[in-house]
Amino acid sequence: MKVNVDADACVAAGQCVLIAPEVFDQREEDGVVVLLDEAPGQEHHDAVRESAAVCPAAAIHLVES
Repeated sequence: MKVNVDADACVAAGQCVLIAPEVFDQREEDGVVVLLDEAPGQEHHDAVRESAAVCPAAAIHLVES
């Protein structure tokens, strides 16, 4: 799995950070998503998929391999 985020689309809701904190973080100044791991291990795939599904801005894009 490869993860991409569209920081310009992000609305700083933070759901991704709550669901997958090993993969996502937020910038201190405005809460916009920061991608910590663009190729997370298998153990994080379900959480990353859930993060993408619940993102209100659809700012998380996955490429399944």
